[in-house]
Amino acid sequence: MKSIVTGGAGFIGSHLVDLLIEKGHHVTVIDNYSTGRKLNISHIQKNIEIIEADISIPGDWINVFKEADYVFHLAALADIVPSIQNPEGYFKSNVDGTFNVLQASRLGKIKKLVYAASSSCYGIPDEYPTKESAEIRPQYPYALTKRMGEELVLHWANVYKLPALSLRFFNVYGPRSRTSGTYGAVFGVFLAQKLANQPYTVVGDGKQTRDFTYVKDVADAIFASSQSDFSGEIFNIGSGATISVNRIVELLQGDRIFIPKRPGEPDCTFADISKIKSKIGWTPKVSIEEGIKNLLANIDYWRDAPVWTPEKIKDATSDWFKYLGNEK
Repeated sequence: MKSIVTGGAGFIGSHLVDLLIEKGHHVTVIDNYSTGRKLNISHIQKNIEIIEADISIPGDWINVFKEADYVFHLAALADIVPSIQNPEGYFKSNVDGTFNVLQASRLGKIKKLVYAASSSCYGIPDEYPTKESAEIRPQYPYALTKRMGEELVLHWANVYKLPALSLRFFNVYGPRSRTSGTYGAVFGVFLAQKLANQPYTVVGDGKQTRDFTYVKDVADAIFASSQSDFSGEIFNIGSGATISVNRIVELLQGDRIFIPKRPGEPDCTFADISKIKSKIGWTPKVSIEEGIKNLLANIDYWRDAPVWTPEKIKDATSDWFKYLGNEK
């Protein structure tokens, strides 16, 4: 089997590439390294084809789709604040890029496309655990552009009969998680602080809970979905549980300080994963305790990561409060 992974040098993408190689697939990674790292795939670079390209710009990279069996579309720009500051860039990457990948996949007559969507599309939901049928309420450009990409995927599946699925990820964590960003990479922030012997910067009172889902479980869900007969469907990918940020700090061990709660953030994220369990047969396997143990065993990955202090976070998130808060 020949598989393409856009964003294959990224956090989730690199773990998926590892799994595909284990499954005997010939893998082509397409990445422009805007958020991915060459280090993430350095251990397998001899076993894969790597194309450095920007999917938001049509180019020769499209030709590889002509011989592909599976396409895993994970390439995207992430984080809240940069999306507020640069909505054009996010639209180009997450919407135009998805359009280009869909067109290349349609013309290449692939067997299945799996799209990495985001649970941020739910905004602040009314129900926990949150079902796929929950109302869509994107709070910021990142969430909006990921949802627009998902709508394109579902539309192509319906109109052009492109075999495609959309998976909404909840709070993915694990080895190789991003080393920068004041949101969406909480473990990257905390582990860099731990290495620097600095207190953990806990947002709000730390009682908010998150559905932290281990990255290898997510890779398993992506692969299992690709092997299913379903198309035009949406599936939540979560851990089946929710845990407080304060509990995360207890597991990591160390001091904490509290910084202001951020507008537009839910007090809880919690995926209802009954649909993917029943239809595809996937279930998460890694507990939060085991996942954090694995993270700490690989903590040197964050040795050169930026260390966020309350002052740096306040400055970096000023636009967040400006546009999503009550300030006019």
